[in-house]
Amino acid sequence: MSNSKKRAAEEAAPAKKAKKRKSKHAVDDESLNTELGLNTLFSKMDGQLLADYLAQKLARFGADLSPVELSDLAISAPSITDTTSWEETRSLEKLPEFLEKFSEHPESLARAQKKNGMPHTIIVAGAGLRAADLTRAVRKFSGKDNLVAKLFAKHMKVEEQVALLQNKKIGIGVGTPARLMELIDNGSLSLDKLQRLVVDASHIDQKKRGVMDMKDTMMPLARFLARKEFKDRYGDEKKPLALLFY
Repeated sequence: MSNSKKRAAEEAAPAKKAKKRKSKHAVDDESLNTELGLNTLFSKMDGQLLADYLAQKLARFGADLSPVELSDLAISAPSITDTTSWEETRSLEKLPEFLEKFSEHPESLARAQKKNGMPHTIIVAGAGLRAADLTRAVRKFSGKDNLVAKLFAKHMKVEEQVALLQNKKIGIGVGTPARLMELIDNGSLSLDKLQRLVVDASHIDQKKRGVMDMKDTMMPLARFLARKEFKDRYGDEKKPLALLFY
């Protein structure tokens, strides 16, 4: 090899290493539908693949946590409902149909419990603007005595949401992890009759990032999904709680 070619090879080596480092966590563009703003990979992942995917994201963004802390945040494969049978696109417009398909009694989605602030469904998004879009997408299930509640920070103070939950019957709550946890912890959001948690996983923003692609959204989501009152019920035959990734 000539000296010039040898130098070129030596200069290229660090660049190749950098490319490998960059691509380790890169999103496969073939799975992205940028026109619809969707990562189609989630439509192909069963419970085991989703559990592995979550574990990879936790290992990446929770590098400062101990092995025990990471284990506490892990979600097992049997805890996750397999939704690979859903063949439609996971767009906003199709969300109501998705909920109906994976509900034992679809008609119950348009009904609320007799007690206030006690939803049967919670939809979790990474940001307030997206949560607002999701709220509009499922408004077909709302009614005079069955509110679809906005449970995120944008436009509403926590005090207003506490009052809303105390005074209204809620069928579906749509929110972000931090605000949802605050409302649960202060006792205004009841989980007694909760039947399903739905994660807005497929949506990607203009930078091709989903809720699990950024530490600021992935870690709050992981802590929310791993709450004891949820994990104790995932897969429980007596009082089951379905965990679905849309």
